[in-house]
Amino acid sequence: MISLRTATLLATPLAALAAGVAPAALQARELSIGLAAPVTSIDPHFANAAPNSSFARHIFDPLVVRAPDGRPVPNLALSWTALEDNLWEIRLRPGVKWHDGRDFTADDVVFTFGRAPNVPNSPASFGGSLRTVKAVEAVDPLTLRIATSAPTPNLPIDLAAIAIVSRHVGEGASTADYNSGKAAIGTGPYRLVSYTSGSGIEVTRNDGWWGPRQEWEKVSFRIIPNPGARTAALLSGDVELIAAPSSSDLPRLRQDGAIRIFERQGSRALFLSPDFSRAGEVPFITDNEGRPLPKNPLLDLRVRQALSHAINRQGLAERVQQGMAEATGQWMPPGAFGHNPAVPVPAFDVAKARSLLAEAGYPQGFRITLHASNDRYPADAQTAQAVAQMWSRAGIATTVETLPFATYLTRMARQEYAMVQNSWGSTTGEAGSVLLNIVHSYDQPRRLGASNDTRYSNPKLDAQIEEALSTMDAAEREKRVAAAVAASVEDLALIPMILFKNAWAARRPLAYEPRMDEQTLAMGVRREN
Repeated sequence: MISLRTATLLATPLAALAAGVAPAALQARELSIGLAAPVTSIDPHFANAAPNSSFARHIFDPLVVRAPDGRPVPNLALSWTALEDNLWEIRLRPGVKWHDGRDFTADDVVFTFGRAPNVPNSPASFGGSLRTVKAVEAVDPLTLRIATSAPTPNLPIDLAAIAIVSRHVGEGASTADYNSGKAAIGTGPYRLVSYTSGSGIEVTRNDGWWGPRQEWEKVSFRIIPNPGARTAALLSGDVELIAAPSSSDLPRLRQDGAIRIFERQGSRALFLSPDFSRAGEVPFITDNEGRPLPKNPLLDLRVRQALSHAINRQGLAERVQQGMAEATGQWMPPGAFGHNPAVPVPAFDVAKARSLLAEAGYPQGFRITLHASNDRYPADAQTAQAVAQMWSRAGIATTVETLPFATYLTRMARQEYAMVQNSWGSTTGEAGSVLLNIVHSYDQPRRLGASNDTRYSNPKLDAQIEEALSTMDAAEREKRVAAAVAASVEDLALIPMILFKNAWAARRPLAYEPRMDEQTLAMGVRREN
């Protein structure tokens, strides 16, 4: 590998010729990035998970992309216009080529919209982003008409989640075909070279990309879930940029003159999701003697309130996350669209938690297992352990089982757990994303509640969510979204805990443009003298 450092040895055309290297090699630059979480598939529609979507941006283009601050900006779509409340027209970018040289057309978008919500064995569908799309028409090769079943003011933002794939390659292609590279033909700034599940990915620059020429000729992504190992790889120069540096390593990294830190408040919340799918016995819940309980205690709001009050959120943010998170009672930071200032951070009150448990009929508590990933979010396993200790002090004896994210996600989607530590990054920049995908009842035909893996269901709240997200007037829509946030928190459809801050660390002279959506993109890495 010609690294950033060694490439500078060939500083002039004369030096390059003397070394027997063609002048074109002077432009060659390679970049190595250490990722914190695994990319579980190259198929951009297999799982609506941030690591997958982040990497997909290198190979596949969406119609709309999000700027680092979350704003939607044109990409394959040059413009979008609401002709009517239920009808949108999208003008596509001309001259775009697939990696194999074929022309990108509106028909590829029609194919993509049919494929994205219907990938076999998907553990987290993209259906929510296309929930109201009723019909898609290719008016001509560069014009689309999208008819929706209801007013959908967020449609342009929703479309940013959908990577566009080609009909001529994607028709009949399986997820395995994308993982092997056979079907990984996109319009993006990079081409796939190799993918090794759980280990690494290599890409090379697409010199035929319609956008600005990328600085990096080759990029290697290394999957390094262990935060200490990521820091070590950065300090040794094995990688030039790492995502999500450990909060415990940040003070040391800040003092290292060879390292720069880039931060931004994120829109990812960490929360707990109780199982609502069973009325009777629930796996991983027993009485204190180990006998299954005859009914699901998590269906009792008082039990959920007790679990919430037993959590010291400030302690999680300050001690477990070491300042790289904020305590929260909802899932969007102040100032974000739909954040409800009337929803407080729940009080940490162990006595109240015990009182609520007794009132619900569990004066001696019960036993529960909390399931969590151990390689996906900052200090995810440690946070779960801390919550378990807090719950145990309140009378609910809690054990923790952590798993690799890919396994955890698949089992969670099958409702195998009683309580999960879960997370959602609202990359749309507004609170409706969680309401739509996680709080709304699971309704596969209507593509609602696509990530509602614990099967919470509240028909009254469903109607409130749908009305809010169909309101075209922005000010009124925000009021209704904020009201739905308050209603879901009151019923504890999920138990919010903390909001993460996003961080990256890079070796000088590299710089990274920090993003609200936590995506780690080679396109955002540049050299600064």
